[in-house]
Amino acid sequence: MSAYVGKYAEELKATAAYIATPGKGILAADESTGTIGKRLSSIKVENVESNRQALRQLLFTAPDVHQYLSGVILFEETLFQKSDDGVLFAKLLQDHNVIPGIKVDKGVVDLAGTNGETTTQGLDGLAERCKKYYEAGARFAKWRAVLKIGPTEPSELAIQQNAQGLARYAIICQENGLVPIVEPEILVDGPHSIERCAYVTELVLAACYKALNEQHVLLEGSLLKPNMVTPGSDAPKVSPQVIAEHTVRALQRTVPPAVPGIVFLSGGQSEEEATVNLNAMNQLDTKKPWTLSFSFGRALQQTVLKTWAGKTENIPTAQAAFLKRCKANSEAVLGKYKGDATGGTGTESLHVKDYKNPSWTAHEGFTPEVSYFYLQVSVLRRT
Repeated sequence: MSAYVGKYAEELKATAAYIATPGKGILAADESTGTIGKRLSSIKVENVESNRQALRQLLFTAPDVHQYLSGVILFEETLFQKSDDGVLFAKLLQDHNVIPGIKVDKGVVDLAGTNGETTTQGLDGLAERCKKYYEAGARFAKWRAVLKIGPTEPSELAIQQNAQGLARYAIICQENGLVPIVEPEILVDGPHSIERCAYVTELVLAACYKALNEQHVLLEGSLLKPNMVTPGSDAPKVSPQVIAEHTVRALQRTVPPAVPGIVFLSGGQSEEEATVNLNAMNQLDTKKPWTLSFSFGRALQQTVLKTWAGKTENIPTAQAAFLKRCKANSEAVLGKYKGDATGGTGTESLHVKDYKNPSWTAHEGFTPEVSYFYLQVSVLRRT
């Protein structure tokens, strides 16, 4: 056990194990102000705080969905927002036995010396921010690294820089009580085969776990958020069974069994594709020492967003659509999804080429005075 996280070791292990509860998963509602602005503009809704709060409230208060969620990743703004009833979103989630998490990276920047590859920024001041987030009720964190597949990519430099960054983030989070979700996303862009994606995924994950071990990260108190192993966006599609076999094999070869859960990103797949592929993995008759679950953003929200369209009268219908997708993915975690959640916009591709979150300031959208005020919020205690 890492001596560096001794103070929080048992809490970290308990939190990670709870998030990895079979049948539950994570809602990724951590879109930055700029990213959520693009989502809102797609339904002709203005990107102002009141509308961002309304969308998050729609999701967090949807009836009956909490039974399918173990965690929700929040953006910094959202961690300190309240419902219309005056309840902090973090406490609202805690009261429904859903653990609040927080996005802590500050977006990707170009990695000098490479052909358009990137690294993720945000290590400066991370420990101090983690302390404040913990006080505000967050118990896990997310940091997204982005790699791409090309003729000579990912380069060894990009692999090592991103692995080291993820490991530094992870141990800093653990020293401050937050379970780190390690997210090395390999973009789907390109014409590469599923075999090429599997090979690169294994390279990247092996480098990540070497770095995590070298930097004394408590694996039992961490989670992995990888891409599914799929062909490139410009390559012919393959069956869910083939995706499942390649994905699980890559994980078996690289991810230690000490890790309690693997929560996949959707990577631009349609809502239905992401669910069906997750279900196929959980139906495989092979060794899977970790819970295979979901940490979906767009693949849980796309139909919800279009159904809501910014109109109060559409909230019940939008919440029903959200419940449908949460239930479907819960069943997929158990390998019991029957494909009965299709329809609407669920089969639309959500792929965005070269999907990168731009860099953002630590308190984007806040004045320094307002940011400071919010960070003095009373400590929330889990009940």
